[in-house]
Amino acid sequence: MKIEKKLFREGPYSDFFSQGVQVGNILTLAGQLGDGEDGKIPESIKEQMANCYANIQNVLKEFGASLDNVIDETWFVTDVSECMDNVGEIFQARELIYGCKPEVSQTLIGITALVSPECKIEIKCIASI
Repeated sequence: MKIEKKLFREGPYSDFFSQGVQVGNILTLAGQLGDGEDGKIPESIKEQMANCYANIQNVLKEFGASLDNVIDETWFVTDVSECMDNVGEIFQARELIYGCKPEVSQTLIGITALVSPECKIEIKCIASI
């Protein structure tokens, strides 16, 4: 049985995968990296995280959604110790991005590498719309 999907494809890998896929009221987002609008990746995990959320918001907008619709996050980080050493500062910045304490489930996964060596974090989300 074929399911109806709404897709959003953008970026250098748009021939290979979608940045967002909606089925019914569930929207899944591909992992978003910490590159800024200029394509540069900042050094700090906090700045990369902020850029991840800006990129997430751009995908959500394509579906008429916002961070308010996010119900689940998975963070992939290359250095769990760095993330946990800065957890207070990182989560305070995350709260400012959301505009409140995020009402989401979250998983943090330590990995050995991301697509680019300077990347420290990638965030994947699920939203209900």
